[in-house]
Amino acid sequence: MLADFLEYDFLRHTFLTGLLIGIIAPLLGTFIVVRRLSLIADALSHVTLAGIAFGLFIDKKFALGIAPLYSGMGFSVIGSIFIEKLRGVYKAYQELAIPIILSGGVGLSVIFIALADGFNTDLFNYLFGSVSAVSETDFYSILGITAVIILGIGLFYKELVTLSFDEEHAVVSGIHAKRIHLLFIVLTALVIAASIRVVGVLLVSALMTLPVAASMRIARGFKHMIIFSIIFGETAVIIGLISGYYFSIPPGGTIVMVSIAILLLTIGIKHYSTKSLKNDSEGR
Repeated sequence: MLADFLEYDFLRHTFLTGLLIGIIAPLLGTFIVVRRLSLIADALSHVTLAGIAFGLFIDKKFALGIAPLYSGMGFSVIGSIFIEKLRGVYKAYQELAIPIILSGGVGLSVIFIALADGFNTDLFNYLFGSVSAVSETDFYSILGITAVIILGIGLFYKELVTLSFDEEHAVVSGIHAKRIHLLFIVLTALVIAASIRVVGVLLVSALMTLPVAASMRIARGFKHMIIFSIIFGETAVIIGLISGYYFSIPPGGTIVMVSIAILLLTIGIKHYSTKSLKNDSEGR
């Protein structure tokens, strides 16, 4: 694969894109899990699918040359804004915003997929990821998204952490909660849109949550949890891309299964270490 990596641009773009996604998906996923908003990734991924299907439909009917990646990104950002608006409408039941947007995304996806004459190879690659689907333009777009996300997290890290653990304290401290919420959910939408080329729309939420779930078992603090999440995410992405290349399978499925294996391993390690400490204390 190394020789092909050096020879073929599309492989190099896919691999480098995978490395970027392995950073930003678990990074933002850490905040999502801590805030108990894991289903947001599922909702926005389905809205992104609607955007992709819309892009394929427009390109098929009118040949406007709109890349499905960008139409999916636009739908995802709009969906994230609607979620935040609905959270304000249903203040006592804010979690209702997620299934509402998820349902809308699924409904639009069905409509646009039907209008685009059903499933095809392009749509299949967007659903489950591909090792050959990342173009040079896609790579630079995702590189830009990565820079925006890392810059956003870096500038508002304290505010995001405070809101994640104690929203009431954050508001009392003078943090503009609504603005930070909106920024956070738009960044989430961008991560999902950036990840679909490699991981796939239907599996992207797994890359944002499973590495975080694994890191929670062994991390000793929030920053450690971020570091372990990124390490686990990168491991899953690299193994997924390599297996996808050699076995000619979509990398998304392997990425998810590797993430689950890492999760089970960390659960086993935590269980064994807890049991050992208990036995040591009883022996004393």
